[in-house]
Amino acid sequence: MGQTRQPAIRHGLLLNNFRGNLSSSLTRNAMQSRGVVAETTAAALIAAAKMQGAGMATIGLAGAGIGIGTVFGALIQGVARNPSLRGQLFAYAVLGFAFAEATGLFALMVAFLLLYAY
Repeated sequence: MGQTRQPAIRHGLLLNNFRGNLSSSLTRNAMQSRGVVAETTAAALIAAAKMQGAGMATIGLAGAGIGIGTVFGALIQGVARNPSLRGQLFAYAVLGFAFAEATGLFALMVAFLLLYAY
């Protein structure tokens, strides 16, 4: 009597056993192409968490860009409403620019600390 083969369970277009090998090799190749070589699974997870954390920390740079745009947009509106206050408004705008840029630099510093210090 011949054995009956069970049909392979499919997830999308890939078979279960092939899917696991493909995803692990893709992950391994992606990490090695970026210069990250991990000896263990735990080290690979830590390296991936560092990269994800650094990526999330750089979201603060977008906030800094929005803040700078808001500051100088308000400067233009203020000068358009009252041109005689141009000097005083420009001083406030430079101060606002410095605060917004400092926030962005702190976010960038946190990203670099996550990547290279820990």
